[in-house]
Amino acid sequence: MTTMIDIAALAALLQEAAYEEIRPRFRNLGEGDVRMKTEAIDLVTEADEAAERHIRRGIEALMPDALFIGEEAFAADPPLLAKLADADLAVVVDPIDGTFNFAAGLTLFGVMLAVVSKGETVAGIIYDPIGNDWAICEKGSGAWLCRPDGSQEQMFMRPSGPLEQMIGIANTGFFDIDQRRTILSNLAQVRLFTSYRCAAHEYRLLGQGHMDFAMYNKLMPWDHLAGALMMEEAGGHVARFDGSPYRPSHVDGGLLIAADEEAWQELREKIFTV
Repeated sequence: MTTMIDIAALAALLQEAAYEEIRPRFRNLGEGDVRMKTEAIDLVTEADEAAERHIRRGIEALMPDALFIGEEAFAADPPLLAKLADADLAVVVDPIDGTFNFAAGLTLFGVMLAVVSKGETVAGIIYDPIGNDWAICEKGSGAWLCRPDGSQEQMFMRPSGPLEQMIGIANTGFFDIDQRRTILSNLAQVRLFTSYRCAAHEYRLLGQGHMDFAMYNKLMPWDHLAGALMMEEAGGHVARFDGSPYRPSHVDGGLLIAADEEAWQELREKIFTV
């Protein structure tokens, strides 16, 4: 990898934004601080916008040549996303992943950042403001859980087992109704499935060996670039539903993550037949 990335400085920036802009507003949002974007479950808060501004200022100082794409910047300027595929260097940020949970006072939210170089994700960070720790990956260097005391633990997806004993994440809300019925019926074959409405924590659970699979249909880069690279670095098999690699420019085609290719194929054939 030729792009020089100060991953420690980026991690510290996310922590700083969380401590200055996110945590003070957690369970402390005033009237008018929460607004609906596209529907009742798609929200933005003052904390999202303030944290993104904070992170953007930091990126401009740390990586002045990088294209900055934040979830809220995209909401204000949708054509911005088209620039990602051709950018020499880009930083993609979700200032609060799990805004619905955050607005409801639930602790399942995180801050996500991915670095993209010439159409390839090369680094990712998922920061937990409540636990005050980071899941960090750089391409070719593994995935690591980093704690504030400086200790680190390498992350690995757990080995796959039989389908009927698998537990995982299944986000079915963005399928049409007939596809959703089929998938929900097929999911009876696994032991347990859920959705935390927060990809940040879902990817961390996978990387720490607590889950067997995850499935997403809607792909926005701030939600999945960091996590997808993290799962690859944790030994998992990550691909779109047609088996093709997931790239930063993809916003559709679904995403399925499993411990290995054999488990991925079984899940694709028996569960996620869309």
